[in-house]
Amino acid sequence: MNQRLIWIDTHAHLDVWSLAAAQELASQAAAQGVGHCVIPAVEPANFETVRELAHALGYSYALGLHPLYVARNGAAAVAQLAAALERWQPDPRLVAVGEIGLDFFVPELTQEPLRSLQIELYRAQLKLAQQYQLPVILHVRKSVDLALKGLREIPVCGGIAHAFNGSMQQANEFLQRGFKLGFGGAVTYTRALHLQDLARQLPADAMVLETDAPDIPPTWLYTSAAERAAGASQAPNTPAQLARIAVYLAELRQTDGAQWQAQCHANSLAALPRLARLLSL
Repeated sequence: MNQRLIWIDTHAHLDVWSLAAAQELASQAAAQGVGHCVIPAVEPANFETVRELAHALGYSYALGLHPLYVARNGAAAVAQLAAALERWQPDPRLVAVGEIGLDFFVPELTQEPLRSLQIELYRAQLKLAQQYQLPVILHVRKSVDLALKGLREIPVCGGIAHAFNGSMQQANEFLQRGFKLGFGGAVTYTRALHLQDLARQLPADAMVLETDAPDIPPTWLYTSAAERAAGASQAPNTPAQLARIAVYLAELRQTDGAQWQAQCHANSLAALPRLARLLSL
């Protein structure tokens, strides 16, 4: 069966909203041509929530332990993740292990014992991805080299390097390992010159689109620190913004819009093979 061409948001934390609010956001996104979102979990407490939400909205989901939550979950959470993956492996809407990875931007996570705990849980989750033959959605904030080291030692069947902002050399290593690179609102920032250069230079089949909703708002939604200090609130990012981010990237790459949509659609399905099967149903 031919798949309908849509924009796919490969990373949206829609579980931070109520079901009614998420349904409204899904409707707004659909009106902009964004027909599907992948909802990643961040800890065992929201595994069931993201699964139920994906089913309610007709979306897909991933299960994983985010590095920002290792302190309150600990190594015991790996067993909870393993149990959830075993239980829901037959679910066609489960498309990846994620959001997992490493974060060495937050100061306390760079210190022991949390630094070592992050690495321990990351490696354990790569092994689970191997076991269940699932791609991974990787958080790689200030941690690209160590994330790649883990993949060299515990290879998985590809996935997405979320919010990628590394070097071209690092990008190429991810690509050689079957990964796609996630681009979202950050590429629209005036000062994001390195990220914009990457977006221009990467092969067309290297990139997938994401919002990281409600985070990383594009520049047209972003509220500066000065504005926030003066009392303005930060508008949340939503999947409805993905189409405009996609247009920005197409113009940056000097690419025809229809061709770019087809390419991004294909890239998303290549990164997440279960998503290809789901959207063909």
